[in-house]
Amino acid sequence: MIEEFLIPLKVSLKVAVLSGFIVIILGTMFGRILSKKSFKGKSLLETIIMLPLVLPPTVVGFLLIVIFGRQSILGKTIEWLFKQPIIFTWWAAVIASIIVAFPLMYQSAKTGFLGVDNEIEEAARVCGANEWEILFFISIPLSFNAIISGGILSVARVLGEFGATLMFAGNIPGKTQTVPTAIYLAIDSGNMKMAWLWVLSMVLISFIMLMMVQRKQK
Repeated sequence: MIEEFLIPLKVSLKVAVLSGFIVIILGTMFGRILSKKSFKGKSLLETIIMLPLVLPPTVVGFLLIVIFGRQSILGKTIEWLFKQPIIFTWWAAVIASIIVAFPLMYQSAKTGFLGVDNEIEEAARVCGANEWEILFFISIPLSFNAIISGGILSVARVLGEFGATLMFAGNIPGKTQTVPTAIYLAIDSGNMKMAWLWVLSMVLISFIMLMMVQRKQK
């Protein structure tokens, strides 16, 4: 019973750690660039970035199947390179998680960077600092709370992801079965005891992560 309980939890945590790391890097990068740059089509790009936040998860899952499916150019390329399709693999769960969590990280990082006083960055440039030095020693430290809060919320979103993961990665025990999909299967099969254990574990983890965000925002 303990092993049955831990396996989906381990899969969820592995997916959350890897996808969370990627989302934090990409979200911070895009948040920095789009907070400082103005160009034609910026509004369209930001709309596309934020779209997974409002789309039904099943729509996101469907689009991922179309984009990475065995009939698509990208899907065929991946299958040729790795000798297997990406659908119904652990990596599919990671990709689905990145897509649904990225908007949260991007928005939080962008808000943090917009809050940095431009005069401080300009003063650093006058003193001879290059853009990388300004980013790592001024912009990121001053936006640190927003970036950390976005990262925590993104990981929490990954841990709760269900629809897109179920459609794109499937519900394979020990491989792609995360806690949300395990709860669904447990309820469907009448295993309410195990469902309750997973539900309580997710409530506890989510509560702790939200408390961390609240403390960072004070």
